[in-house]
Amino acid sequence: MHFCQCVCSCRWNLRELTFALTVIFTIEEINKDPTLLPGTTLGYHLYNGCGSENLIRAAIEALNGKREHCSGQIIGLLGHSSSGVSQYINYILSPLSVPHLSHLSTCACLSNKKIYPTFFRTVPSDFFQVTGLLQLMKYFDWRWVGIIYSPEMYAYEGTENFIKLSKQYGICVEYYQEYSKTSKPTLVVEALKTSSSKVVILFMGLSYTDSFFSVFEGYNITDKQFIGSESWISQTKLASRERRSMLQGAMGFAIPDAKVPGLREYLLRLNPLKEPQSEIVKTVWGHIFGCAFTPSNTSTMCTGSEDLLTTPNQYTAFTDLRTESNVYNAVYSFAHALHSLLQCKNRLNPTTGNACVSKTEVRPKDVLEHLHYVNFTTNNDARVFFDENGDPASHYDLVNWQIHRNDSAEIVTIGLYRTSSLEGENLQILDSKITWGGGNNKVVRSVCREPCPLGTRKAINKNRPVCCFDCFECPEGTISNQTDSLNCLTCPPEFWPNESKDKCLSKPTEYLSYKEIMGTLLTIFSCIGVFLSLLVLIIFFTHKETPIVKANNSELSFLLLLSLKLCFLCSLTFIGRPSEWSCKLRHTAFGITFVLCLSCVLGKTMLVVLAFRATLPSNNMMKKFGPLQQRLSVVIFTSVQVVICILWLSTNPPFPKENMKYYKEKIILECDVGSAVGFWAVLGYIGCLALLCFILAFLARKLPDTFNEAKFITFSMLIFCAVWITFIPAYVSSPGKFTVAVEIFAILASSFGLLICIFSPKCYIILFKPEKNSKKQMRVKLKSRS
Repeated sequence: MHFCQCVCSCRWNLRELTFALTVIFTIEEINKDPTLLPGTTLGYHLYNGCGSENLIRAAIEALNGKREHCSGQIIGLLGHSSSGVSQYINYILSPLSVPHLSHLSTCACLSNKKIYPTFFRTVPSDFFQVTGLLQLMKYFDWRWVGIIYSPEMYAYEGTENFIKLSKQYGICVEYYQEYSKTSKPTLVVEALKTSSSKVVILFMGLSYTDSFFSVFEGYNITDKQFIGSESWISQTKLASRERRSMLQGAMGFAIPDAKVPGLREYLLRLNPLKEPQSEIVKTVWGHIFGCAFTPSNTSTMCTGSEDLLTTPNQYTAFTDLRTESNVYNAVYSFAHALHSLLQCKNRLNPTTGNACVSKTEVRPKDVLEHLHYVNFTTNNDARVFFDENGDPASHYDLVNWQIHRNDSAEIVTIGLYRTSSLEGENLQILDSKITWGGGNNKVVRSVCREPCPLGTRKAINKNRPVCCFDCFECPEGTISNQTDSLNCLTCPPEFWPNESKDKCLSKPTEYLSYKEIMGTLLTIFSCIGVFLSLLVLIIFFTHKETPIVKANNSELSFLLLLSLKLCFLCSLTFIGRPSEWSCKLRHTAFGITFVLCLSCVLGKTMLVVLAFRATLPSNNMMKKFGPLQQRLSVVIFTSVQVVICILWLSTNPPFPKENMKYYKEKIILECDVGSAVGFWAVLGYIGCLALLCFILAFLARKLPDTFNEAKFITFSMLIFCAVWITFIPAYVSSPGKFTVAVEIFAILASSFGLLICIFSPKCYIILFKPEKNSKKQMRVKLKSRS
């Protein structure tokens, strides 16, 4: 069976010529295959597809079967390279179900089967190229890009899809400008010169790209990284010395470089002597060698013996046959569809189950039906099949322009893009093989705003693109541990941000420690108090038989000194890390020892008053308030405080607490008093005893000097009351460890007041005025007063 294969070609466009020759090569290869279409011969008819008249002619002839020099049935049409032209062709072919297969029409719009029901292609849809470009932008973190496109359906659709999908990938388009061959590129120049984006995507056909670089090679565009569409990115004929600064490092997706066995050699055998009837071949030959096949005054005569390999020319400059492999696969697709259609088993077609069809009964719509089932592997190990939209598997090579010192360009494959791969593995790149553009030796940075650093949050500016966001420092107490974080995270209560606000650190704990200066000083003063109390005790003990020690009940004096020593010691329990036992001990020990101390002072005060009263006639009170009664009064007064402390500890005792309310950035370790009633009851009882002592001592301040401790007790109680009255507001208002320091200061101040006021005068007499410490001296004083 012989039939015609239609492909659209374009006068002497070298690229289209190689496509046409590839069709011829492939059909000859198929016809030589004894297994694919045995007994059937494929034919072809090439149409000039440069004008609308030729397109209409090709389509009409395909429909009505009128072809010159062709006796077979047309089963389909191959072409065109342009997406826009393919659209027009398919409008004509679709009504009669003629299959239409393109090798280079990439517009995503052609995947719409409702509009283009008979269209198939062996080149991936631009939709997949666009998603690949977006993943490429994301991979290199190019968030801020510009687009220049040509006034073609291919470029319009690609640009529109890129802009539409860019938001899903977090990519922003700073500008998109149309470049036209016929108008001045004023807006394009302004965009390239003034834009802040360093990455420029050129969505253009090959001819427009050539024109663009010809115009802009004189504008000194040196700081841009150009990203090309598959229509031109692998075309080394664009290279020149003037374009080096723009094309060096250019990057983009190209059709995979498939090796078709024998095709390169076949293309290089082009010769007008072998195709004497082809005016196109003669025109190309004359263009390459500058000769003519007809006599001319300006050109030499072509002989046909000129050597293509020895004369530099664009026809033999191809470094790969990427697009030609798509033509090769397209022709084989028709052949395999026809092979599937002609199969017959038990009078039924094994693929569709329909009745068998003979060679003479083949119709285009039958071939169209079987194109959907095509699935084969070519001689170059390429697997060919079509999805429900007539699209092939989407495979791309990621290529990089590397221009050498001699200005020759090498298209280096630096990665690949496969939509059939697992999610996240679609794009694979070998970074080490990349040469960068824009005069850079590392990946170009193209962002409107650098990512918000750690410790800040990203805020969208409604008046600008989403990529031009603002960065704000995280508020106090919050962090962000990721770049471009939309929200700041609040640290847990026991944590606080570090200075850069990118991590939460455990809050430092604060308490009055022995190691810090304030704790050390208070400890020293406590020890001095203990030492002085012990020293006075020793002095009194060694002089216990002297009149001045015996004068006011030496037993109460010794007990008072002991209680003062305990008061100084109990202040040490307030220093150090609070614990359960220290919190309970510090408040109860303080309460009981102070009451013991005040009970002794109260006993001595009462003793002074009664002793004076006993000198009056008919007064026997001194006999009723003897040593036993004095001890009993101390025990009773102290027992009341013990009972209060027991009730406090048994109901709601003090406990260690982490206070995070006063300071945000640190934790105060303190002792919570537990029951506020218990705490203030302890202090209130101490205050009552102190006030009672003060009143009695004040009333007895003018008694005779020999017996009079009252004025010294008055001074000590005055100091005591003043200290504890000022303690209350200071205690309530002091923060953190200073609360404890105020309490310790109050204990030490009041204790030193009692020790110094009551015992220093007596120690002075004992140590420095021993002559006054005698019974004789005391009798003299008594007689003089009498």
